[in-house]
Amino acid sequence: MTGAVPALAQNTPAPAAAEGFAQSDASDPYLWLEEVEGERAMEWVRAHNARSLGVLQGDPRYETLHQQALALVESRDRIPSPGFNRDGTIDNFWQDAEHVRGIWRRTTLDSYRTATPTWETILDFDALSAAEGANWVYKGTTCLSPGERLCLVYLSNGGKDATEAREFDSETRTFVDGGFSLPESKGGAAWVDSDTLLISRDFGEGTLTTSGYPMVVKRLRRGQPVDQAETLFTGQPTDVSVSAYVLRDADGVAKATFINRAINFYEAETWRLNDDGSTTRMPLPLKSNINALVQGKLVFTTDQDWTAPSGQTFQTGDVVAYDLDAWLADPAVQATLVLRPTEREAIEGITATRNRLVVALYENVRGGVYVYDPADWSRTRMDLPQNVSVGLGSASETDDKIFVSVTGYLNPSSLWLTDLSTAAAPEQVKSLPAKFDAEGMTVDQFQARSADGTMVPYFVVHKADMPMDGSNATLLYGYGGFQSSLLPGYSATVGKLWLERGGVYVIANTRGGGEFGPRWHQAAQGPNRQRAHEDFQAVALDLTARNITSQPHLGIMGGSQGGLFMGAMLTQRPDLINGAVIQVPLFDMFRFNKLLAGASWQGEYGNPDIPAERAWIAEYSPYQRLAAGQPYPEVFIHTSTKDDRVHPGHARKAAARLEELGYPVLFYENTDGGHAAGANLRETARRIALEYTYLTRRLMDQPAQE
Repeated sequence: MTGAVPALAQNTPAPAAAEGFAQSDASDPYLWLEEVEGERAMEWVRAHNARSLGVLQGDPRYETLHQQALALVESRDRIPSPGFNRDGTIDNFWQDAEHVRGIWRRTTLDSYRTATPTWETILDFDALSAAEGANWVYKGTTCLSPGERLCLVYLSNGGKDATEAREFDSETRTFVDGGFSLPESKGGAAWVDSDTLLISRDFGEGTLTTSGYPMVVKRLRRGQPVDQAETLFTGQPTDVSVSAYVLRDADGVAKATFINRAINFYEAETWRLNDDGSTTRMPLPLKSNINALVQGKLVFTTDQDWTAPSGQTFQTGDVVAYDLDAWLADPAVQATLVLRPTEREAIEGITATRNRLVVALYENVRGGVYVYDPADWSRTRMDLPQNVSVGLGSASETDDKIFVSVTGYLNPSSLWLTDLSTAAAPEQVKSLPAKFDAEGMTVDQFQARSADGTMVPYFVVHKADMPMDGSNATLLYGYGGFQSSLLPGYSATVGKLWLERGGVYVIANTRGGGEFGPRWHQAAQGPNRQRAHEDFQAVALDLTARNITSQPHLGIMGGSQGGLFMGAMLTQRPDLINGAVIQVPLFDMFRFNKLLAGASWQGEYGNPDIPAERAWIAEYSPYQRLAAGQPYPEVFIHTSTKDDRVHPGHARKAAARLEELGYPVLFYENTDGGHAAGANLRETARRIALEYTYLTRRLMDQPAQE
């Protein structure tokens, strides 16, 4: 890794928040834009959509970009993601130009391994939508093990997080007449047996948390109306959510039933549901995740330093195992340390086959797969390509087969199948052809020194012969929150619509993410959120110091938490950039906890209703920091009316405030589709084309527009 170039003027003070602006709800002139489908708000949306689409779709380059994006997202030339069934067959959910909403389909493993598998359709969601006159978006299935015949199919109206669930017979391929049917709600369900579900839903007044998620778990028996289900557990309104799940062994036998009480986004209590209906809290760390049950061993990770009931001490990031039966009988039994990642390592996935634990372990943001034997927890490394991203796919419960994906910024995705019970090397069963011309391109990894001295890695994808004179159109992408890692991956749209046309793509691995494990994330939580923003600014400064790009040619992009990231850069260091794509953003951090699922994120950001925490949020909340007289470039903000996770009011109010202050802004709101996605592939292609048309105008055109 190349050392960091000395940073340019770090810590340039950001403009102060506009005094009195939106310090309280009464002072916010744009609260009416939070009325999601209010007539006045939707009139505003339609007017802005018309203007922005007129500008961007009127650009002569838009149609080419749109056709390229449409061809990519509708392409059949994709790896169908496989899911093992217990009978050895493979399931897949598939979308293309003929199946816009998608199909659930099935084939044999032998057929899947061929170039042209023979698929049988289980459920056609386009046909279902047409038959019912609905806009169904598929959100997954939960099938009863071990038979896997009876399933719950989750359907979303237009792409919202809230779903309805219907019982489906995967053999007859029909919805079960008079079967389980759960009305639209956020929440979930778990099979106990063929006649019993554990459900967490909206059961009416007083059953949802302030975050809008279920607070109550009930037991629903076949033939019983939902409103007559038996209450088993009730959380607190201040919790994020409450849910239940059944822990099963590789044979599908239920070993324990647990209730997860999420106190906040990162801390949760685990309660055991006893046979008599009572509950017992289990002594696991509040910051922990149960990852697998393999050969009778319960495997979990701890995201905090922890002293077990046995007196053993474990560190943040450790992977720990208990003998399940012994632990259920006596929680003070000895635990086993399976893995302790180093400072520059991070676990990005854990799963289990019938007899082996499998871990995706990254070192300096490059992935490898390790296989552990539960008999003694010895490990071997899977023989896969190096210096890439690896992803753990479906693992078989009936044997030791597992799929693993491999990808890189310039490496088209490939899928590997291995049988861990043999010594045979993994077999590449699928690979994608190149979707863009990467000839002459390369990937560099650099480090930037953040304001507090922390070295922040970032990747630069570019043509090897690019001039080092600051003239390169550069797109800097970031997220920086919720322990979500930005790992090397092949993006056909970035490659075709940006890299191939001479653009440079940069990915910042800032704190707040999970690239180096829980501590990397926790370093930018709550009162330390600004560290993540400073990390992102440091990367922008480093790019300029290396003469890779310069302000007229540097743009930024991010969505959701990443949209907040973009807002912070816009309001703190607008002098560094000439464009920003702000996708489905958080923006008004004084009100985020009052809008939709926002209260669930207080574990990440803090609570703006508490004065001390509001003070640190005020240091970066973009909506409050927007001010006159700043060098803000024209920005492109987009959101979705149907987004029931991040409220579209954030994006609307950001655009309205910018316009009030006299700044140019492009705003687009997809009136269908959920968080960060269109309801169908055609809408997704349009959104992508709009983004890259905007970036072309801002960063590639000469002279740069101001």
